[in-house]
Amino acid sequence: MKIMPMPQDLPEPVLTPNAKTVLSKRYLRKGDDGQPLEDFKTMFWRVAASVAGEEDKYQESSYNSLDLGRSFYQLLVEGKFLPNSPTLMNAGTDLGQLAACFVLPVGDSMDEIFDSIKNAALIHKSGGGTGFSFSRLRPKDSRVGSTGGIASGPLSFLKIFNTATEQVKQGGTRRGANMGILRVDHPDIMDFIRAKERDGELNNFNLSVALTEKFMQSVESGSDYSLTAPQNNQETERLNAREVFSLLVHKAWESGDPGIIFLDRINKDNPTPGLGEMESTNPCGEQPLLPYEACNLGSINLDRFYSPTAEGGIDWEGLREAVHLSVRFLDNVIDLSRYPLERITEMVHKTRKIGLGVMGFADLLFQLRVAYDSHRGLQLGEKIMEFVQRESRSASRILAQERGPFPEYEHSIYARQNLGPYRNATTTTIAPTGTLSIIAGCSSGIEPIFALSFTRQVLDGERLLEVNPHLEEALKNTRSYSDKLMEDVAKKGSIKQMEHLDQDLRDVFVTAMDVPAQYHLKMQAAFQKYTDNAVSKTVNLPFDATQEDVWQIYWMAYEMGCKGVTVYRDGCRAEQVLSTQDGEKARQDRASGKKSIRERPEVVYGFTQKVKTGLGELYLTVNEVDGKPFEVFATIGRSGRSITAKAEAIGRLVSLALRSGIDVKDVVKQIKGIGGEHPVFQKKGLLLSIPDAVGWVLENRYLQGHSFKSDINGLNKPSCPECAAELLFQEGCFVCQACGYTKCG
Repeated sequence: MKIMPMPQDLPEPVLTPNAKTVLSKRYLRKGDDGQPLEDFKTMFWRVAASVAGEEDKYQESSYNSLDLGRSFYQLLVEGKFLPNSPTLMNAGTDLGQLAACFVLPVGDSMDEIFDSIKNAALIHKSGGGTGFSFSRLRPKDSRVGSTGGIASGPLSFLKIFNTATEQVKQGGTRRGANMGILRVDHPDIMDFIRAKERDGELNNFNLSVALTEKFMQSVESGSDYSLTAPQNNQETERLNAREVFSLLVHKAWESGDPGIIFLDRINKDNPTPGLGEMESTNPCGEQPLLPYEACNLGSINLDRFYSPTAEGGIDWEGLREAVHLSVRFLDNVIDLSRYPLERITEMVHKTRKIGLGVMGFADLLFQLRVAYDSHRGLQLGEKIMEFVQRESRSASRILAQERGPFPEYEHSIYARQNLGPYRNATTTTIAPTGTLSIIAGCSSGIEPIFALSFTRQVLDGERLLEVNPHLEEALKNTRSYSDKLMEDVAKKGSIKQMEHLDQDLRDVFVTAMDVPAQYHLKMQAAFQKYTDNAVSKTVNLPFDATQEDVWQIYWMAYEMGCKGVTVYRDGCRAEQVLSTQDGEKARQDRASGKKSIRERPEVVYGFTQKVKTGLGELYLTVNEVDGKPFEVFATIGRSGRSITAKAEAIGRLVSLALRSGIDVKDVVKQIKGIGGEHPVFQKKGLLLSIPDAVGWVLENRYLQGHSFKSDINGLNKPSCPECAAELLFQEGCFVCQACGYTKCG
């Protein structure tokens, strides 16, 4: 692709060492030998010039392509705005696919299902992520009319999609990312909610349950609701809505999966209902789309618009200029992009959706000395997003005057409300910015910063200590800075509990784990109020958060107008991601062979089961904490000190293992099948010994059809497959802060 020559007077990009590492590894074009064909300056000009080149198509434009290319270049190299990764990677190249978000339909026939798999592979190959709704598929065990056979149901095909994804690298660099959605009124909904109970299941999918207003009303009233077979719209059974919602809450508390989206609320804001209903979103949930639609995203770095002399400390005029340039950039990307399917090209050009969002919000708050978890912080978030939405629509209106509105405008909700005309059916989205925020050197999206100080692993295994520059400056200004303090911050990641520091500092410089859950959600709702699409945000919870806490968050999300919500409880998965003080100690304990033993609550509840063994009646009491086995007491009915001692010893050792974070399935694996001299037949098989009987009870109680996640104390932390640094869970996805790897694209 021919790109206009680069002017010689363009400034050099100002990049952090980590940004240079990420760009070199992921974004610079490379030759067959793997060596870069361009430097950072050339890369940014490639992107700016190729996108600006589309301006020549429009005679009414107020820009010429060279001047616009300069403006785009300046915007990019100053870190004020960055487009989504496929645009940075592919603009000005032969591949030319520049969008990140796609949604494909999954119809209820073999042809449609496997067409969708093929189309997803093409999208993943080009660097995009895909969302699917499996709600059109008939439930398992339904009769298939064409063959007289029995349907295998959505979950079985979801697994086929996952396997296919495993074989295709996204953009030639990583596995594709997917979102799988099922309506809450689908007959297979209970299986779907439990689909990721086993570690490693559906590892290329995020899952979300699509909740309807009718379902949420049934939850509120405690009534039953109908499950409906999609192939004939007939009711198959009724479930209690609260019980289903409780299972959703339990799974979110247990592992973070599945998330939830509010389907009717999403379709209420569908700007082009005449083209169909929205069924799914992109992999991180912030971009609802119609079948075959795609959207390109970009984010403005708010950190760059701090101005101590401006109104409220924000350069509003500079922000306005950046929004208008960014909207023009993203609209040009639609024309420049070469989509993998003709049908996608047609849909994209009918609606011309773009998604402009923000990043660096936490950094801006640091500079303004405003606490994230404060009323002022919420007001500021709402004010900023209202400004971005208003100015992005103003920019889209100007583009409509120059180029014409999007083709479906006359049939859109805007025409009905006498708004516009607009060039774009949507203009705003709060997207994940994990890798982009590393390039821009700012905090991610609207998230609080995950740690004030942390270690990055760079080339050749070298590890560098990084401290948030705004904290470093604030500490020096208050004469609190010291090397010893920085070491302490690095260990804890937070200053919240450092009582020797000024209270104002501790209130302002908060991390994701310092912020109460309700403020995570309130901030999401504040931005959602002025966002056309949706908001990518994670509600972070401490390990000791209860299922009731998750229930309240879900309900608050519904009441406050969010379009979906993702929760993550620290340590809830086998993959522990946040580098908290407890996590650091756990890693050290693990390295030295230690296990963290949980304290026993004052009150626990459980059950006692009588089991017949060859040595007498075994009475096994299992007490639980948060629905999981916590301790075991084994007593044997037959007299004999030796047998009683053995039973007690087994109970104590099993209890120690459970309280130390050993998963119940691993306990069962060790004791089940141990032989003894007096085996006895039970109704469900042969019990060989007392330990075999204990294993049998635990297996039947806790492992029927599923297994718990291992390491409930979060001792097993995931590492980046590319640089071995820890992964962070934010904005609904695993992200590596060290090298920019992201699982979700």
